[in-house]
Amino acid sequence: MLRLHTGRATNTALCSSRRATGLKEEPGFDGRVVLYPSNQTLKDYLSWRQADCHINNLYNTVYWTLIQRSGLTPTQAQERLKGTLAADKNEILFSQFSINYNNEPLMYRKGTVLIWQKVDEVTTKEVKLPAEMEGRTMAVTRTSMKPVPLHCDIIGDAFWKEHPEILEGNS
Repeated sequence: MLRLHTGRATNTALCSSRRATGLKEEPGFDGRVVLYPSNQTLKDYLSWRQADCHINNLYNTVYWTLIQRSGLTPTQAQERLKGTLAADKNEILFSQFSINYNNEPLMYRKGTVLIWQKVDEVTTKEVKLPAEMEGRTMAVTRTSMKPVPLHCDIIGDAFWKEHPEILEGNS
């Protein structure tokens, strides 16, 4: 059985009792832990989440571009996008604003995937031997597991071949 933590960033003052500095509302994170019966079910779910990220970002990119660069009101922008498909949204961006959506950063088109990876951290330590008056500095490398953000395609097989540890039993 696999457990997966998924979530999305939120902006709500109810998420934390600490005071936000410089923000209208304190950022929070809406998350959940889910138990999946198989690796394939997990991969299908994550693929759906990434596709959903892409669909939402494409819509929002066109929506806000229509408002900010065409001067439409939010209601007018929403009406303009009603019933459009991805190809229609791409055409609006390209023909009206010379924006090729495929050139937008991966972070927006693919979202962010956090995975645990081994990371080497190098620090400098002063080491004193008993016979020495002054210490010597040495580079010390420690390896630890840290969450690393990736902005990549997880729908295809390449990601899963590159990170097989994600689907292993006790990773």
